[in-house]
Amino acid sequence: MGSRQVTSWQDRNITVAGLGVSGVSAARALAGLGASVTVVDGGDGEGHRARAAELEAAGISVRLGDAATLPEGTGLVVTSPGWKPDSPLFEAAAKAGVDVVGDVEIAWLLRGENAAPWLAITGTNGKTTTTQMLASILRAAGLKTAAVGNIGTPIIDVVTGEETYDVLAVELSSYQLHWAPSVRAHSAAVLNLAPDHLDWHGSMEAYAADKGRIYEGNTVACVYNVSDPATEALVVEADVEEGCRAIGFTLGAPGPSMLGVVDGILVDRAFVENRQKNAQELAEVKDVNPPAPHNIANALAAAALARAFGVPPRAVRDGLRDFRPDAHRVAHVDEVDGVTYIDDSKATNTHAAQASLAAFEPVVWIAGGLAKGATFDELVRGAAGRLRAVVLLGADRALIAEALARHAPEVPVVDLERTDTGAMLAAVREAARLAEPGDTVLLAPACASMDMFANYNKRGDAFADAVRELAAESA
Repeated sequence: MGSRQVTSWQDRNITVAGLGVSGVSAARALAGLGASVTVVDGGDGEGHRARAAELEAAGISVRLGDAATLPEGTGLVVTSPGWKPDSPLFEAAAKAGVDVVGDVEIAWLLRGENAAPWLAITGTNGKTTTTQMLASILRAAGLKTAAVGNIGTPIIDVVTGEETYDVLAVELSSYQLHWAPSVRAHSAAVLNLAPDHLDWHGSMEAYAADKGRIYEGNTVACVYNVSDPATEALVVEADVEEGCRAIGFTLGAPGPSMLGVVDGILVDRAFVENRQKNAQELAEVKDVNPPAPHNIANALAAAALARAFGVPPRAVRDGLRDFRPDAHRVAHVDEVDGVTYIDDSKATNTHAAQASLAAFEPVVWIAGGLAKGATFDELVRGAAGRLRAVVLLGADRALIAEALARHAPEVPVVDLERTDTGAMLAAVREAARLAEPGDTVLLAPACASMDMFANYNKRGDAFADAVRELAAESA
């Protein structure tokens, strides 16, 4: 980084909100630039104290057990993504005339003079998969890249590290975008919009507006979902650089300035000469792993961003072929007695579960957990024709049961009250009993996991373990 940027942080009094991964990363980076940093966190457990001790050894002040009081002399607050806008600390900052920004904003401000451009991705569902697909495509084109942001390595560590990159694939959550007013991506995509995190944002309108920030200042392409008009509306509202184009992606045949699917081929009618008449083949649907409809949409969005950056068609194909999705995302676990078992524990909201259910038929659906205020009528209404049976577990399973009674009364439902460690095995056994050869048993809970499991990964692991036990018994 240049001296101008280092000097601008020298001796500034900065408060970092949150002692998590991104907070620690921000604190270390800013302290390294000469700022006087204080980290505040409401927790005071053993883990908090251990992280605090490490920071204090590096000359960074830490205040535990008080997340509401603004440290005296604070000139800027840097927040971790999860802190709500109405947090008392931020209200105190507003009264004192102190700005609040996020770690992504700091990363943007800390970029060097020859910083790598950002290709940015957000959406209610599919962000991580699409970001990883994009990184795979960029690597296949011979570009040095990294998948960063709301995924893996904190973006501050990447932009301040010694490694240099040609381009970054950046996943951004609505939380991060809320606190990042200066970010200006080369190109960006909003994959989809559905109600989520409304307790944090306050309304669907505020949630959508924060997602839409990703398009601000784009220079080459704003990528939107043709089947989700709300994403295109965000493009229309965005203030972009002159010449920036709106690029759609669709599971159908694409029009000009779109990417889509024709006869099992992913095609580009956006980044070709004479797009009114011509289309460029990019890859086959079978190159997408897994080739479920929502994942094909992810691949098209990733391809659009890559093509906006000038990546050749062959690299799109090779990158998609090389890509391997993370665990618990429409993952094939096993086939037992002619029944396929799919783990999509990552489907923690109704929009994600809807996409997962649309990929299989007939389905024995395992669902339930913490609803987070969601309703299930639309989900059940749309999936009713695909359901062989449903097995429910978790704290808010009654909400799904009520929706099933209203919209799919003929579908058999097993309601499991148990919440012990054997509950998932019981659910899988019930699903196996109800399934017929050719069916799919699908774990797509449409709910968060924390009522019964530490996280969605542990829930998916429990499902996979149960399926393997079933397979061993059947062998």
